[in-house]
Amino acid sequence: MDKKRVTLFMGHYGSGKTFTAVGYALALARQGLPVSIYDMDIVNPYFRTVDAAKTLEDAGVELIVSPFAETNVDIPAMNAKSYKMVDDKSRYAVLDVGGDDRGALALGRFYEKIVEENNFDCLLVVNPYRPETRNVRGVAEIKAEIERVSRIPFTGIVNNANLGAETEIKHILYGKEFCDEVAAELGIPVKFTTVLDKFAKDIGKEIKDLLAVGGIKYGDWL
Repeated sequence: MDKKRVTLFMGHYGSGKTFTAVGYALALARQGLPVSIYDMDIVNPYFRTVDAAKTLEDAGVELIVSPFAETNVDIPAMNAKSYKMVDDKSRYAVLDVGGDDRGALALGRFYEKIVEENNFDCLLVVNPYRPETRNVRGVAEIKAEIERVSRIPFTGIVNNANLGAETEIKHILYGKEFCDEVAAELGIPVKFTTVLDKFAKDIGKEIKDLLAVGGIKYGDWL
C-alpha cells in the first residue's frame, strides 16, 4: 500500500471514515512509523476517533481532537495542535474529516499547505449499503460537493462495504465490484478495501489490497 505523508479520509455520513482512519493509523504505527491522527469533525458527531483513544495510545498513535470532544458542547473549535499536520513533516498525518461538504470546511485553513507539499492522498470512503451511495451517481455527487468545498481533489477510493454485525464476505466482495465501477466512472483508483481481521484471510484470496482492522467492531464504527 503506497503511503503518503498526509492521508485524508472523507465521505458521506456513515461511510466508515473513522473506522478506516483509525485502522489506517494503527497500520502505520505497526510499521514503526511516527503517526498522528486528527479528528477534523469539529461539530460533535455520533462516533469519534476519541472513542478509540485507548487503542490508539497503546499503539503509540498521537490523537489530536477538538477540546470539546466527549462533551455536549457543540462548538466548531479545533485543537491548536492541528497545525502540526502541515508544519511537522517528520510525522505521518491521518485526517478523519467530517461527513459531507460541511465537514470538509474544516480543511479551509490547511488545504493550501497540503496541496503545496504534494505528498497526500485524499480518499473517498464508500459504503454502497448506505442510502446516499447505493449507485454511482450518488457517489459522484458527494465527491463533487466535497471537492468543491475542501478544494482538495480526491486521489482514490476506499471500499468499506459493510452491514454492521451482519456483514459477510459476499457484502465486501460486492463493495469491491461496486467501487471498481465507481473508479472507472470517476477516473480515480480503488486504493484498498477495509475489513475486520476475521475476514482478511479468506477475502485476501479475492481482493489484493486490504486494510485489516483489529480491535474495533463494525457495530461501533459503521
